[in-house]
Amino acid sequence: MSINAALIASAQGRFPNATERASADHTALNIPADEAMLCLEYFRDAQDFNFLVDVTAIDWSAEQSPRFTVVWHLYSSLTHSYVRVAANCVNDGEPTMASATALWPAADWHERETFDMFGIKFTGHPDLRRILMWEGYPYFPLRKEFPLAGLPADLPDFEVAAETGTRLISAPMAGGPFVAGQGEPMSEAEPRAKDEAWSEQNPKG
Repeated sequence: MSINAALIASAQGRFPNATERASADHTALNIPADEAMLCLEYFRDAQDFNFLVDVTAIDWSAEQSPRFTVVWHLYSSLTHSYVRVAANCVNDGEPTMASATALWPAADWHERETFDMFGIKFTGHPDLRRILMWEGYPYFPLRKEFPLAGLPADLPDFEVAAETGTRLISAPMAGGPFVAGQGEPMSEAEPRAKDEAWSEQNPKG
């Protein structure tokens, strides 16, 4: 039995609802949201994954349900191996997930970034607020409906806005984004520029 298979089997012995997750690199599994913290604690304490590398999320689009998946990347400094744990948020409209800050204090900023970019609220987080965008920013920039160029918004400093008479404007794309054709995976298709070659000199129509 490979190390990956042994790790998956060990986790499934403790969490029968866990399933292996497709992965091109490291061991990965899916776990129900209500078992996620227990599973993470198991990997930390029983399997020596003592370092939380990252917390992030996936937005599968508004047309899919569950829409959001939270992903934790763990590393063991003893075995020099990685494991990826994923759990779906139950509520698509107001996605939530338990906070891992009680297991790894480093989860604090990771979860704040995921909240800021995806709008996923981590219950039990000690200070959940935006970390990249300002408080009051109305969008979540890594959601599927958010355009790569951004969206116009009011400046966070109203005195500056009043003095300059301007707002934040979308960024020029300068030829991008580069994407595969519809229905073509990026790994098998030559990326092509979408027709968004607008800039400061050539404003978006």
